[in-house]
Amino acid sequence: MASTADFIHAHRDSSDAELAAALVEHAGQLALRMRGEGIAADQKTSVSDVVTEADRTAEAFVAEALEALRGSDGLLGEEGASRPSSTGRTWVIDPVDGTYNFSQGSDYFCSAIALAEGDPADGNALIGAVHRPATSTTWLAADGVATRDGVELGRLAESSISNQALVTYLHPTCMRNPEIVAAWMRASVDAATVRMWGAGSVDLANIAAGQMGGWLQHSVADWDWLPGKALVEAVGGRAVKVDAGGVTWCVAGNAKLVEDVVARLGDHD
Repeated sequence: MASTADFIHAHRDSSDAELAAALVEHAGQLALRMRGEGIAADQKTSVSDVVTEADRTAEAFVAEALEALRGSDGLLGEEGASRPSSTGRTWVIDPVDGTYNFSQGSDYFCSAIALAEGDPADGNALIGAVHRPATSTTWLAADGVATRDGVELGRLAESSISNQALVTYLHPTCMRNPEIVAAWMRASVDAATVRMWGAGSVDLANIAAGQMGGWLQHSVADWDWLPGKALVEAVGGRAVKVDAGGVTWCVAGNAKLVEDVVARLGDHD
């Protein structure tokens, strides 16, 4: 694997989209290699909310490369990388999304990045890139086009939630909150099936590729939302936020499914 200095030299003239794809591929493969050499996980807020040295090292690589190549842009990273923007653009970094899966030896994890215009919380993702190291798969959204390994993805067909899988997540601690559970049940009970895999950017990338129906999760961090949001929107899908049960839910998928889920979240009867 190339050194950070070699990576920087190789991408001096890369476009933003080319750089985003290269960053997630390098960061993801770096994390996978480190796991193969043996790493320990440190607990953050719970047993399932963990961080590894691979997370920190991969984010440090991305931050260093962007400092050299896009030094006027802002940075926002899950593991603490932060820099204000003087261009109005911010790179939002998730070096290892699905860290619990990663720490347990699962291949359902990725490295993800988005380039946001304005405040990342406003959700304007110009570029989204996701790399799944275990399968060497890269999804990229830029200029209104989404690709998987360089092949353009088709537009999402509209289909109701009753005909589609809903990929979702609800932490056990939230299952003690009746308002959150009620909102989640309203939104998911009519789905054809429900799946929980624990890596939001992989979920959203698969949805953009037409492999699953829709996505639902509450209180989602920008780095878990923006890369996949860009992918879903680039294939004609919708990716929106809606308040219900005292929390804010992120919903993504084909337009009909998102309409169904949003309507159910807001239905209190």
